[in-house]
Amino acid sequence: MAEFLLIHGSCHGAWCWRDLIPALAALGHTARAIDLPAHGADTTPATEATLDLYADRILAAIDGPLTLVGHSAAGYPITLAAERAPEKIARLVYLCAYVPVPGMSMIDMRRAGPRQLLGNAVRAAPDGVTYTVDPARIRDHFYQDCSGEIVAYAAAHLCPEPILPQSTPLPALTRWPGVEKHYIRCEQDQTIPPEYQVTMAKDFPDACVTSLPTSHSPFFSAPGLLAERLGRIASGG
Repeated sequence: MAEFLLIHGSCHGAWCWRDLIPALAALGHTARAIDLPAHGADTTPATEATLDLYADRILAAIDGPLTLVGHSAAGYPITLAAERAPEKIARLVYLCAYVPVPGMSMIDMRRAGPRQLLGNAVRAAPDGVTYTVDPARIRDHFYQDCSGEIVAYAAAHLCPEPILPQSTPLPALTRWPGVEKHYIRCEQDQTIPPEYQVTMAKDFPDACVTSLPTSHSPFFSAPGLLAERLGRIASGG
């Protein structure tokens, strides 16, 4: 059975994997989730959050090779972690996530997409340190196929997102290309355009790119289906 480390995306925390972890356990796998700095229960000030610190936090949570799953914006820190210590990672799974282009920040990549689905739903704080998502828009963008209970649970846990890590370009990648990589596209995604997900995964082997008929948050809307998909990926099936 496989071991997974789950990394959340923007404004989320380890809490967002609450339904996926038991679904993976039911299949015999081991799964853990961590809070990136300044997210969830982590007390790092948002002013101190950096992309380097995110990668360091991920690597500190890994003892031996495992399957590293990154959702959405987590595509950047999982890539940097794999670049720094590929021996710690058996494979990367980009779950409707950004696949970084060296020299471009995540914000650069979002702006380069074919459509700007978030529109004016994102609001920068006056100090320019963080941004938040309009609470009235979170269901439409993140959880349109989720229950009311899940939307309420998520709304109570979402946090401001530090801007600096997402405005930091990734350096040249020399070791990351050798790491096994998979992409799971979400066909009903209203945050990252599904067609942009196809573009970002275009250099992955065809067998390593699959789709789910879900929103941006399959860990809530289809945890069993996502667990099965991750299990197949980890087993080479």
